[in-house]
Amino acid sequence: MLTSHLITLPVVIPMLAALLQLLPWGERPQYYRRIIGLVASSLTLIVAIMLVIAVQSEIIVYALGSWQAPFGIVLVADKLSALMVLLTAVLALPVLIYACHGEDNLGSHFQALFQFQVLGIMGAFLTGDLFNLFVFFEILLISSYALLMHGGGKAKLRATLHYVVLNLTGSALFLISLGVLYGITGTLNMADMAGKVALLQGDDAAIARAGGMILFIVFALKSALLPLYFWLPQAYSNTTGTVAALFAIMTKVGIYAIVRVFTLIFGADAGEAAFLGYNWLWWLGLFTILVGGLGVLGSRDIRQVVAYLVLVSVGTMLTTLSLGHQDAISAMLFYLVHSTLITGALFLLVDMIAEQRGKTASRIVKGRKMAQHNLLGGLFFLAAITVIGIPPLSGFVSKLFILEAARTGAQVAWLWPLILGSTFLMMIALSRAGSRMFWNTLDGKPNDVSHGHWQHIAVILLLLGAVALTVFAQTFSGLGAAIAEQLANPHDYISQVLEGGQHE
Repeated sequence: MLTSHLITLPVVIPMLAALLQLLPWGERPQYYRRIIGLVASSLTLIVAIMLVIAVQSEIIVYALGSWQAPFGIVLVADKLSALMVLLTAVLALPVLIYACHGEDNLGSHFQALFQFQVLGIMGAFLTGDLFNLFVFFEILLISSYALLMHGGGKAKLRATLHYVVLNLTGSALFLISLGVLYGITGTLNMADMAGKVALLQGDDAAIARAGGMILFIVFALKSALLPLYFWLPQAYSNTTGTVAALFAIMTKVGIYAIVRVFTLIFGADAGEAAFLGYNWLWWLGLFTILVGGLGVLGSRDIRQVVAYLVLVSVGTMLTTLSLGHQDAISAMLFYLVHSTLITGALFLLVDMIAEQRGKTASRIVKGRKMAQHNLLGGLFFLAAITVIGIPPLSGFVSKLFILEAARTGAQVAWLWPLILGSTFLMMIALSRAGSRMFWNTLDGKPNDVSHGHWQHIAVILLLLGAVALTVFAQTFSGLGAAIAEQLANPHDYISQVLEGGQHE
């Protein structure tokens, strides 16, 4: 019974946890909300591991209400969606552990909002139709609006306002694209739409391409692809460390949507709409890497440096995806896992550094010594060399895979200089930040503010995840290759969704 309903649990567990956390809990409500949140996140991680194991032998399809696709709502777990669910769970638990030691007290209902955010992310990865992808996008976006404002402040309000306006515009475009695609294909189930788009010709194919390009713009906004990236640096650098760390997976939701839709519906078998948007991905991805690298170098605040590191990772992943072959997709997935874990760890680490530095906070200027100076310095050094890509850590391995994926002379001529150039800019920026915050400090007594062991453990767990990628690089590379092969051959996905599946 548990196996047949396994795919529903990553959505059901955070939903039930959030509803329980909204209840009044007497004299110690926050204590019980924290317990509920930690138990829920732990269970979600266990379920995610089980799901990854289960999908190695089959694609799991769950038809809600016993309505078979394409007429009913289906949840679908293949190797890609299961990996993304696991990555979300691996990120969420350490971030919540960190938040439970004080940061969740800065605003009301943080714990419930955190679970609703996880619910939306999990649902986006597991849904099998475009309308429910829109629904889960809205769930995670509504939660993110409140989380960005967590703790209050003018800077957060300004950044949140920009974020809200842009995403409301994106939501409107999403609905328009759904209307166009539904009008021309008569379905919103992704597997069913893939078969129907492939048969379109002439004007009908042109309308489908137009709907697909609107959808591409929406997903580009969600993933912060140039020129729709400008909301990200301000939003990520002005919110709290825990929120920014959780948001390390948010841009990956947009990237996942691009991978899913533009390999399944507009992939090689899509007829006149085949490989829609791939040329755009290549050039926009390259310029995103360039802008992100310059942003890293030009930032004078370490929070903003990490935010621009996220932007560099977005450009790197989507440029790699645009190469269009299985080795490129495998390399992109390895880099996706690495960048999510390491930027999540950096956001938490920078949050601790800013608190312990006092008035200078996260600005890259000379300041007082921190209470836990040596420990934070060591963690920062490990995180910095990992994100830069110093051998033999996961940053180096992932970039090596990406560089090897460039096959033609033109690809090598454009991709190699930008990847290596952005790496050099990261090295300069992070070296400058580390030297000013840890070596070039003011004389006198260190600050008194310190952090508990569990907050350090939360950062260490995420860094260990990046180390595990290095140790088990061959295993993860094999998993990425299997996912790439499944994406390149969507017929099994389509037939499994339309012909079978568990029923509720």
